[in-house]
This record gives sequence, C-alpha cells and structure tokens, in this order.
Amino acid sequence: MATVLSSTSSTVLLDKPLQLDSGQALDRVTIAYETYGELAPDKSNAILVHHALTGDQHVASPHPITGKPGWWDRMIGPGKPIDTNRFFVICANVIGSCMGSTGPASEAADGGRYGMRFPVITIRDMVRAQVALLDALGIGQLHAVVGGSMGGMQALSLAANFPERAARVLAIATTPRHSAQNIAFHEVGRQAIMADPNWQGGDYYDSGSTPDKGLAVARMAAHITYLSEAGLTGKFGRRLQDREAKSFGFDADFQVESYLRYQGLAFTDRFDANSYLYITRAMDYFDLAEEHGGRLADAFAGTPARFCVVSFDTDWLYPTAESRAIVHALNAVAAPVSFVELSAPYGHDSFLLEVPSLDRVITGFLNG
Repeated sequence: MATVLSSTSSTVLLDKPLQLDSGQALDRVTIAYETYGELAPDKSNAILVHHALTGDQHVASPHPITGKPGWWDRMIGPGKPIDTNRFFVICANVIGSCMGSTGPASEAADGGRYGMRFPVITIRDMVRAQVALLDALGIGQLHAVVGGSMGGMQALSLAANFPERAARVLAIATTPRHSAQNIAFHEVGRQAIMADPNWQGGDYYDSGSTPDKGLAVARMAAHITYLSEAGLTGKFGRRLQDREAKSFGFDADFQVESYLRYQGLAFTDRFDANSYLYITRAMDYFDLAEEHGGRLADAFAGTPARFCVVSFDTDWLYPTAESRAIVHALNAVAAPVSFVELSAPYGHDSFLLEVPSLDRVITGFLNG
C-alpha cells in the first residue's frame, strides 16, 4: 500500500486588493495551498511548486474529489527528487481556478457568484498572488521555484518580475510565450464551452445545470496536445473498443475515441468550465518578452538565480526550440543556466509521468 504523505491544507486571505495587469484590482483574494515537510528556522529550505492548467494544490496528497494520488506524488516526498526530509514544499491553487483560491465560482461583493464578472487574469497576476502568499508566510527567498507547462510559465514569470524571491528556477516543458497554434487549440475549447446551452453566459452556478458537454469537448481537444503521435499509436493504434467490427455509426468504435470521451467526462467532475475559460486566456496572453519591452533577454537582466530548463523530444505543444529560446535569452544576460532535452515517449505530459532521467535532473539541480 502506498504511503500517504503528510500535508497541511490552508487558506490565506490577502489583506489588500490584488492589482491585476488589466488595471483592475481583485479584493478579498483567498489563496488555497498545501505544504509538505518542515520549514527551517531560517526559512531557507522552501520550494514553491507551480501547477499546470488543470492541476491544483494537491501536488502530493490525495485529490479530495477523485481520491487519486497527487498529480506529482511520484516527485515529492521523503527520499524523492523533491525531498521533504530536506525541503519545505508549497503548492498553491492559482487564482482563477476552482479548488479554493478565488475564481469565477467565488462569491463576489454583492453575494452572487462572479461568473463572467470575474476579471481577466494573467500568469503574472497568478504569480503576484503567490508572492503575496510567500509574504504572508514570512518567506523572503525561496530555495527554488519549480513548474512544468503552465507551472513553468509561472516559474519564469516569478524569476522575471520578482528576481530576488528565488535562488533557483526549474522550468520544465514550457514556453516563454503562447504560439498561434497554442492559442488556436485553446480557442476551440473555449468555443465548445460557450456553445453549450448550459453555459448560460457563465451564470450557471445556481441553475442546476452546468456546461459539462462543452467542458468535456474542451478537455478532449486539449488532451490530444498533451500526448505524442507515437504514444497514441502505441497505446491505441486503430484497435476497436469492445467490438469485433465497425458499427458504421458514430459510437466510439475506436479505443482512442473511448479514451478521449472518458478523459473529457471525468474532467467535468473536478473542474469548473468558467475557470477553464479564464486560465486558458491567461496562458494565451502570456508573452514574457512583450512584458519586458519586446526582448526576452531583458526579462532576465540582472537575475541572481540559477536556472535549469528541461524539454522533451516528443513534446509538440511546447517543443524544444521554445526551451532553447529561454536558454539563449539567459545566455544573453550571462545568467547561469543548464539545459537538457530528455527523451521520453509520452509527449508534453512526460513531466508528469515515469521518466527516471527527469528525476535525476531535478535531484541534481535542487541539491547542487
């Protein structure tokens, strides 16, 4: 039986409004987070782990809705690459999400749900909220920030906008900006949600019906981008699902169709459709160079942190070329950086799955 890692779940209410890139301010912001391990008396051993688009703060503890292990359970714990015998690990639910931090499903000042009245947020806004959490915890500088995919965007944003807050930055399977292709896939998902009649302009929370069909389609489209062609072919090929012959209809004849339908429906049990709209929009707006005058290197000018950038050779969502752009920018400002492209068959999701070489990279970087 797997050992359940001891964790502490907490929330913090920020004591002042959070200023957003849009020019608006978000009042009474709550941040839900979990911690693992013990904080050193001098608070020098803290690591902030940023989660990806559909992740949450339950990084190494069972998910309260699904009961499944934490999304990075294999990476965090005693003796694991992010060793809780040594490090104090923090993972916070991003603002805009639906697992306890303030988001579109939260109660607004008038007592109703925000819905689409929730302000549009950015990756930098998410990071501002997490820095406010660090302030509340009295942590001045982190031993490291770590993140994959959207978590990597947050790690880079923290390094660029709050360079004094982290001594090490580990960015995995990520990008300094969203490409047109990335935005296009997200737009398909958003339109699927908004075309669902149960979306109701985003005001569905008290109606008794939610846009599950639209959200499921959005998840299905996105899930394809998380996998590699070779991985899909190896796992499913053109094999049929529970039948000997094609139906000559539109049932899920193929195993891959059944798999995607399951992934889509399961997602609706634990995620909010409006949160999906807001978080994908934040990712689409992310352009670290644009935030710093149009030159990516300027985002890292004067950074005192050490960086480690990791990509995977089968990741076509955020391919290795985008990681190299980050490395080149860091080189341009003489920032200490190591880079590795790892070989794994799983596509973009490789950072979440069993890739022993990633474990070794993370262990070496955090302990070096």
